[in-house]
Amino acid sequence: MPHPAISPGRAAVVTGAASGIGLAAAKAFAGAGMHVWLADLPGEALEAARAEVAALAAVEVRAVATDVGRREAVEALRDAVARSGPPAVVMLNAGIEAGGRLFSDAETWARILDTNLWGVINGVQAFAPGMIEGGQPGALIVTGSKQGITTPPGNTPYNVSKAGVKALTEALAHDLRGRESCRTSAHLLIPGFVYTGLTRARGVAEKPPGAWTPEETVAFMLERLEAGDFYILCPDNETTTEQDRRRIAWAAGDIIENRPALSRWHPDYAEAFRQHMER
Repeated sequence: MPHPAISPGRAAVVTGAASGIGLAAAKAFAGAGMHVWLADLPGEALEAARAEVAALAAVEVRAVATDVGRREAVEALRDAVARSGPPAVVMLNAGIEAGGRLFSDAETWARILDTNLWGVINGVQAFAPGMIEGGQPGALIVTGSKQGITTPPGNTPYNVSKAGVKALTEALAHDLRGRESCRTSAHLLIPGFVYTGLTRARGVAEKPPGAWTPEETVAFMLERLEAGDFYILCPDNETTTEQDRRRIAWAAGDIIENRPALSRWHPDYAEAFRQHMER
């Protein structure tokens, strides 16, 4: 049985829905008979996505131009959706990389954090109260990143934003399960290597063999939602779940073992890390 929130006739909201994982999720929800609200920055891509989703099923599909980094924009989206009652599913998926580095200018840092972190904070605070009070089954799905867990060197603003997303979604899950009779659950989607617009922005014109498609990622997400997982840790065609678990365990071990920060990339620990992955 699918997650009880994924039900015909109920509404799903997806941010970052104009392409990639967001668009694939919107299609999947429409295919399940749900009315879908697509939120993304204004432009032709958003309207094209709406038309693509609407062609799949006889459900209501609306596109709302939304800058998720602006609280008032997310609240306007919530108010539009709420005219028919609180949504069953809210997928806070909008995200950018923007080529940030540790010493990038303040504008780059702000742009990444506004979208990736504040976009999730705004979405949770706007939608969660109504979903809780509605008393029906609900799911808040947040798109995180393995980089927010292992925090590899480079792309530091993105890592920081996704580490914050992980902490926020964990706090949300804890809050929801502590509420008596609450029927809304939280889930952290942790994609693997996925061929999306972010990949193409790096100059990759065709899907690499190691990457999953957005559709494969969403299919895995729905399978794990059905199982009730909070951490939806996705493999891909080049990395297994066991490899991911070992990398995450090594990252946590830096603190436990008092190793240098990011020791996975420290030359003195290269052999130890290799042995750890092979055990």
